[in-house]
Parts: sequence; structure tokens; C-alpha cells
Amino acid sequence: QVQLVESGGGLVTPGGSLRLSCAISGSIFSIYTLAWYRQAPGKQRELVASATSGGSKNYADSVKGRFTISRDRAKNTVYLQMNSLKPEDTAVYYCNGKGVRASDDYWGQGTQVTVSS
Repeated sequence: QVQLVESGGGLVTPGGSLRLSCAISGSIFSIYTLAWYRQAPGKQRELVASATSGGSKNYADSVKGRFTISRDRAKNTVYLQMNSLKPEDTAVYYCNGKGVRASDDYWGQGTQVTVSS
């Protein structure tokens, strides 16, 4: 089992920045891809950014150039640095870890990000 705990959400004005953290514990060796998803009210959950153990990173078009995913292996933590935030970035952000097996699919509880003036 793997446990993921997000932190760092909050209220920020447009143009501001936030850094989300996801602390990972448990059977970390089973995880190959770490990702951040978000879900806005009335919308489906969408992939924001992902990073594989091999170093590949992927971003949604809507956040490219503004968001950066990174991983601190020593701290077993994955981050999402969010800059130039827009009101449309408002959502609950979830950390996700996936392994090679279908059963290796873990989610955090989510953290709210609100971008508003």
C-alpha cells in the first residue's frame, strides 16, 4: 500500500503562486509515475502534470510554462509549483501514484486551490 498526503493549497490572487506538496509513504518502490490531477466544480478530473521514475515529464496544455512538477527522492515528496495562477486554475488538486500493475493506483485526499481577487 501507498499513502499520499497533499498540502499547500489555499486562496491566492490571480498572477500569484503556490507550491503543492505530496508526501509519499508505504510501498514506494511500486510507484513508477507520480502525477497531479485537478477537478473543478461540475467538471471531470483532469491530468495536470506527471513525472515518471525515468525522468519524463508531461503537462496539460493549459498549464505549460506556468506549472512545474518535481520530485525530491530523499524526502519522498512530489511538488507542483504553480505560477501565474488564473481563476480557471481553481480546483481540488489530487496527487496520484501509479505502478505497473492496475492495482497500483493510489490517490491523496486532495487540496483546494482557489484563485480569486
